Formats: sequence, structure tokens, C-alpha cells
Amino acid sequence: MSEATTPIIEIKGVSKQFELQGQRIEALRDANLRLAKGEFVCLIGASGCGKSTLLRICAGFEQPSRGEALMWGKPIAGPAPDRGMVFQDYGLFPWLNVRDNIGFGPKSRGRTKAEIRETSDRFIELVGLQNFADVYPHQLSGGMKQRVAIARTLAYDPKILLLDEPFGALDALTREGMQDELLRLWQATRKTVVMVTHDVNEAVYLSGRVLVMSQRPGRIVQEFPVTIDRSGEREVTVLNDDFNHLRNEVWLSVRRQAGANPGASGAAREA
Repeated sequence: MSEATTPIIEIKGVSKQFELQGQRIEALRDANLRLAKGEFVCLIGASGCGKSTLLRICAGFEQPSRGEALMWGKPIAGPAPDRGMVFQDYGLFPWLNVRDNIGFGPKSRGRTKAEIRETSDRFIELVGLQNFADVYPHQLSGGMKQRVAIARTLAYDPKILLLDEPFGALDALTREGMQDELLRLWQATRKTVVMVTHDVNEAVYLSGRVLVMSQRPGRIVQEFPVTIDRSGEREVTVLNDDFNHLRNEVWLSVRRQAGANPGASGAAREA
């Protein structure tokens, strides 16, 4: 099969166990996932259900205990530049300014100074930080740091962008602004995006598919295609009946999966 017909990522019957303080923890059991090129998919479920573990397997930071993790039909053996990951804690280099943080990837790939500058400036403009190019991370707000982190990852030109609760530490208004920014970036670049979140509203607002995971050992138990109209302002989208109906369906699904231990579900509390 060609890249046009092969899933960019395929998780087939994946299970994952960890040893923690002498105990065996089963994070995933028989998890399956297929991603087409250009999709935006959100993983949601109770805290500890294995969402981040599944994301790290897609990134190559973890290997399955059983099953297969494939990219373009080939085993994912470890991290690689074609899979860029953004974490909640930003991970910026404090000794580099915004321009140099974003240019780190092209520089490490041996690009010329002119190419590095062109790439950095393009992504600085893309995330709206033209006035902060020479500023250092400690001088930025949380939302600005996360914009730099996303721009730095995009500057590597990965095929897939993997996001592990990237807005979890932000206040509500900043978080909404970053969601709008991410949606705009995805519409501009059409990168394949997989995002872990606890926030039902966020999942429905951003993604083309919402995948609900069971409690640990995690697996994907329900899928919700998202076909809402997002061409207008945010207020128009989130007040739309279609948005609220789908949001409620996803929320109920997450609640059902957390039913055995409702207190474990951050998503149910936040929804």
C-alpha cells in the first residue's frame, strides 16, 4: 500500500505493563488506533487510563509489551524527527531566546544560518510572537511559552504533532486563546495531530475525532466523529446546538467509563 492509503500511525493490539515499586501496572490492554494523514484526533478518559502512555508509544518513547506500533506500516523503534511531541511543561531552553529556541531544530539538522533565520521568523509570525523574538523564556507568560514550544516542534517539520495536555497548566481564558491558536495552526499546516486532554469541551472544539478510553488497563472504547461548523467565531461554535449535543454525548461516555470510580475522572469533573 502507498502512503496515501496506509495509516500514518497504526496501533494494533497494544498492551503495556510497567513495574512500579515491585508491583506490575497494566497501563494498556489490546489498544487499537488508526490515524489518517492530516487528522486531528483527541484522546480523552479518566486520569490514569493510559492516554499519555499510548501517546508516548506513538512518539517512540515507550515500546509495547505486546502488539505493534507502526508508522507508515513500519515499526516505531524509538523517537524520530518525524514525530514531534509537546509537553505540558513547555521544555524550552532557558538560555536561548524565542528565535533561537524555535531555530534549534533546523540548526541541529545542519541548516544554513539564512535557512534557520527564515524558518524561525516564519513560525514566530505564525504563532504571533513577532514582538518577542529576542525575549527569553522567563520573561514570557505561560501561554506565550506554550506557543514557542509548539512553534519549536513545528520548525522540525514533523509529520505528526503529539500533544500531551499542553494547556493543562493555563488559566481558563489563556487556555481558550491557545485552543484557538492551535486550531488556526492546524488549519494552516494540516499536520496530523494527536492530543491528550481531560477537557471535553477542548476535545470537541479542536478535533475531527474524539476517542474515549476505558479505565486502566486502557483501550479505546468509543469514537465520536466531529462534523460541527468551525468557520465562524468561537462563540458561534460553542453556543451551537450541534456542538452542545456532541459535547454532552462525549461527556456521558467519559462518565460511563469512570462509573466504577467516579472520583478518578478529571474529565467528568471539568466537563
